[in-house]
Order: sequence, then structure tokens, then C-alpha cells
Amino acid sequence: MKINSNVLEQIKRKLIVSCQALPDEPLHSPFIMGRMAYAAYLGGASGIRANSVADIKEIKTTVSLPIIGIIKEVYGDCPVFITPTMKEVDALCNEGVDIIAMDATDRVRPDGSTISELFPRIRAKYPDQLFMADCSTYEEAVTAVELGFDLIGTTLSGYTEATKSNELPDFKLVEKLTRTLSVPIIAEGGISTPEELGKLFDQGIYAAVVGSAITRPMDITRKFAAVVE
Repeated sequence: MKINSNVLEQIKRKLIVSCQALPDEPLHSPFIMGRMAYAAYLGGASGIRANSVADIKEIKTTVSLPIIGIIKEVYGDCPVFITPTMKEVDALCNEGVDIIAMDATDRVRPDGSTISELFPRIRAKYPDQLFMADCSTYEEAVTAVELGFDLIGTTLSGYTEATKSNELPDFKLVEKLTRTLSVPIIAEGGISTPEELGKLFDQGIYAAVVGSAITRPMDITRKFAAVVE
């Protein structure tokens, strides 16, 4: 029994809002992300996905919702940057994040390892921690389940070289995952409307993460501005 197993009940059939802003974005600030998380909570979110220990610490002061924590760390030209090494996992575990999400694609990681080589060491070190696999394909999800991940996310469909032509949200991937896998499936990536979210829940997802459509005002503004330009 994972120490945070009750967290899964808190997010079951609920909305998780991703509150993130990268250094080159105008809202990049732990304080702002804390207020964003509070706004999401007031709007009905039942969980938060957040990037960096600094943001997570601040968000914890504003809401008591379950947090899916990641650390985006770029190592050279390596395409794997979502919680890519043991270093980032250690930092998130030390912070006490409810769920740690990490890139679980089949791509080579910054240290030259694959997820199949790295995750067994992570699981041995942190047997009671909940881990979410950010996947891009069905095959990666199956491997993640075999490795012992607790949740599967469709987060990286459309964002890898092999899946860049996928239409988002990836309803086809979600349908196959919910039909064949027994672990909680978290829909994430390209969810732009309440109607799309409803369709995903109709497909049997456990929960969903919505980010840009809610918490990235610059991107939202660009969509509207493009119509009048």
C-alpha cells in the first residue's frame, strides 16, 4: 500500500489543473503559480500538476490539493526533460510530492539509460511513492505498467518524433489504454474544451490534466488575436 494511496481516490473522475510557467514566460514565478493554483482550486480543480520544487512549495501554502510534481531539466540536446534523472526524483521525494510524474518514453535519457533501466532503481529506492508515467504510445504505457508505475498519462503523445503527427487530444490512445490496462489512466495533452474533457471521461479515464487551455493566458490570447489579424 502506497503511503499516498488515498490520493488516488481524491482525484478519481476529477479535474487536475497544470499550473506551470517556464523561465521565458511572463507568469514565471512561484508566487504567481501559487495564486494560479488557488484560482484553479476555487474553480473546482481537485488536483494540481506543478513544475519545480520552488513552485510546489508555494502552491502548498495556497491549496491542500494533491500535487503531481515534475522537474523540467534540460541536459544538453537530450529530448527527455520531464524529471529525467534520479537527481530530480530525489528532489521531489524530499519535498513530499503526492505523485511524481516522469518521462516514460522509450527515448534515451541524459545519463544514457532507458526508463526500463532507470525506473527499477527508483522504485527500489522509493517503494511507497506514487509514480506517473508520461507516455507517448501504447507500447510505452504497457512497459511502464510492467515496470511498476502507478498511473499512466498520455502526456507526451504528439510531443515526440514518433508521435508528432498525432491529433490531440489523443482519443485513440486513450480508448486503447482504458480498454486494456488496469491502472489509472490520466488523460493529458491538448485538451482544449469542456466537450473534449467530457468525451475523455466517457472513454473511461481515471482523471484528466488540463493546462494551457486554463493557465496560459498568453497562448489563449494568441488564438483569439490570430482571428483578427
